[in-house]
Amino acid sequence: MENLRYKSVFDIIGPVMVGPSSSHTAGAARIGKIIRSIFGELPEKVEIHLYESFAKTYRGHGTDVALVAGVLGMDPDDPRLRDAPRIAHEEGMEVTYIPHPEDKADHPNTARLILKKGDRDMSVTGISIGGGLIQVTELNGFDISISAGMPTFVIVHQDAPGILARLGAIFEKHDINVAQMNLTREAKGEKAIMIMEVDSFDVEEAFEEMKHIPKLSAVNFFK
Repeated sequence: MENLRYKSVFDIIGPVMVGPSSSHTAGAARIGKIIRSIFGELPEKVEIHLYESFAKTYRGHGTDVALVAGVLGMDPDDPRLRDAPRIAHEEGMEVTYIPHPEDKADHPNTARLILKKGDRDMSVTGISIGGGLIQVTELNGFDISISAGMPTFVIVHQDAPGILARLGAIFEKHDINVAQMNLTREAKGEKAIMIMEVDSFDVEEAFEEMKHIPKLSAVNFFK
């Protein structure tokens, strides 16, 4: 028999959330929030493309509302989650839903969000794998992997020499060990996304120091 391992009780009973579904609601909210973190600001327009199961049940299970809530920066247990479409409208964020029920995806609970503001646009694909757990698998056509199953930094910065060295010095100072890292850039000297999974939850002081590194536009930490 396969040896099942759980990191916490939440792997068994599921996340604290506004219902009805951990996969379709809590997972969707987490996808939206991580995508907002990567984008770094409130978008003016969001296209939400939904595939397979998400496309067929998104209204009934609240997937549409949860994705918008996440893009607004809400957690799955935020009491405002059900009002997310109204809040998005009030904050000037235009949302369009585009279901693709017949299109095949790598996972049945797949959403691809296209965020736009001014001349900026970004495409991100996320999947909800159950129990509120997620993976972000694509960014602007690049294959990436963000699961937030471990403590994870998502850092948006300008591609420039010395960024990694300065981050490494802060991690060494605060005894933070990097378990896995993924770095993707649009082009030399342009915006880059760094994803760093670490072994420590105690990162508050390091987190504050990282915010002061030049050419970092967004630093986020997911537990």
